[in-house]
Amino acid sequence: MYLAVLSAGLQIIPFPIAGPVPVWRTAFCWIALLPLLYALLESDERGDKLSILQSASISYVCGVIWYAGNCYWIYQTMSLYGGLPRPVALGILLLFALYLGIYHALFGAVIALLRRSEFSRNGVLLLAPFVWVVLELARARITGFPWDLLGMTQIDNPVLTRLAPVTGAYGLSFVVALVNSLWLVRVTLRERRYTRPALTMAGVVVVLSYLLALHTVRGQKQDPVTATANLVQENLSVGSERTGPRESTQQLLDAFTHLSTHPSPTFLSGIPELPGTPEVVILHKGGPADLPEGVDHTDTWAPPVDLIVWPEAPSGFYTTDASFLQQMHQLADSSRSLLIIGSLGVGAPRDSDSDRSYSIYDSASFFKPEDPGMVRYDKVHLVPWGEYIPFKNFFFFARKLTAGVGDMDRGTARSVYAYNGHTFAAFVCYESIFGDEIRQFVKSGAQVLVNISDDGWYGDTGAAWQHLNMVRMRAVENHRWILRSTNTGVTAAINPSGNVSVAAPRHVRTSLHAAFGFETDITFYTAHGDVFAYLCVVLVALCLGNGWVKSLVHKTAH
Repeated sequence: MYLAVLSAGLQIIPFPIAGPVPVWRTAFCWIALLPLLYALLESDERGDKLSILQSASISYVCGVIWYAGNCYWIYQTMSLYGGLPRPVALGILLLFALYLGIYHALFGAVIALLRRSEFSRNGVLLLAPFVWVVLELARARITGFPWDLLGMTQIDNPVLTRLAPVTGAYGLSFVVALVNSLWLVRVTLRERRYTRPALTMAGVVVVLSYLLALHTVRGQKQDPVTATANLVQENLSVGSERTGPRESTQQLLDAFTHLSTHPSPTFLSGIPELPGTPEVVILHKGGPADLPEGVDHTDTWAPPVDLIVWPEAPSGFYTTDASFLQQMHQLADSSRSLLIIGSLGVGAPRDSDSDRSYSIYDSASFFKPEDPGMVRYDKVHLVPWGEYIPFKNFFFFARKLTAGVGDMDRGTARSVYAYNGHTFAAFVCYESIFGDEIRQFVKSGAQVLVNISDDGWYGDTGAAWQHLNMVRMRAVENHRWILRSTNTGVTAAINPSGNVSVAAPRHVRTSLHAAFGFETDITFYTAHGDVFAYLCVVLVALCLGNGWVKSLVHKTAH
């Protein structure tokens, strides 16, 4: 069982824990599954193959520890920001880990089935990566929580990310799991004079091939940047942290309107808080000495902009508020820019037996110059236990969990928005972890993606960085720029290769001026989705079926 604990620890290390993860730590993913696989392929005390229950139990322990360690931020979210008592918040984290640990248990169970179905040890090892991908797909499709797939550890690997436009993140997970399996594959070689030098040379060739591929294998061609956006970071406190006097709605509108046209001249050229990320300051073109006394040069920089984005945040801007709508139209007209504004969309009346007489959505509202109308994208994939309570009548006692966010309604369409010859799409917060859903915006014609989010609920845990990496993967899978406007950070522009081109410092009220481009190509993943993952499902099902048939024939023969 200690090997399961060791494997869980190794699986936690490659992911962000309390800030951006340095590249050297991601190397642990290449051995993270090794102890678990070794334990599953060992014999029991009697020398027999492990039973399905034994194998599932070992994997379950690994899974529970991994989920508790990787998603420890759930405790802080529920306690510090959700206002729940600490024992209750700890209990929620434990139940969460116990529930999702079932997927690791299923991995162990399937490995045991294959091991007991006439497959050799090496055969099981080579099938293990396919099984791993199947269980990651199940997390996305059944539970709806594909958080931190194993392949996410390689978002900064410039060679492996070339797989993402074809296979999605699952292809990277497959490669990582395959390398872990290959460590344990037993190859019988007759000892000859040149055997060891040949193996050493093979290792050197693999390393050199990787380095050569790094410099020669080209990714998809990126179109030049032709537009700019101002991404507002509101920096509003959330949950129980919202203490003291609060700004009025009008004060917030005035502050954010000013930021929308006067971005900060200070930004980061890369990922915030990562060692080596440079800070850049754009000075007034005439120099500070040319400004009148008492005038801050930050208030004089108002570059022309094509797009202004406000994040999802606890600002309470309702789409039925006349003053809000008026100010947004004025901002669009004066800036000559398209606006994408995080807001609360108010819709048609609900059913008469509902707690509320109207529908309310977590929305991104679109405003364009010289147009009195407004178009909304309403968030389709809501956060369970955060934005709605599943099976509300059964879990009536859990209403407090959503008190800080509200009981939201679900949007019905992943729509895109055409403006000035280009097509935009916005997705909201939690939706970014679902690769198969984000690709649908691009398949519908989106040339640039906008992500609005409120990561203030995560505090200074690793969750904000984990979330950023998943958004970066969406950029790679679809070969699109993603402009990310968040409440407290990380606000950033992400290029189609998944790299952060510019970002704003976290936990400050500011706006980021970012250049971006429009892409029109369609990747294989965008067009076809999780085909690779489903092929893994078919292969594993065939292998299990074949093993079951052979076992049945063997029993019949005896």
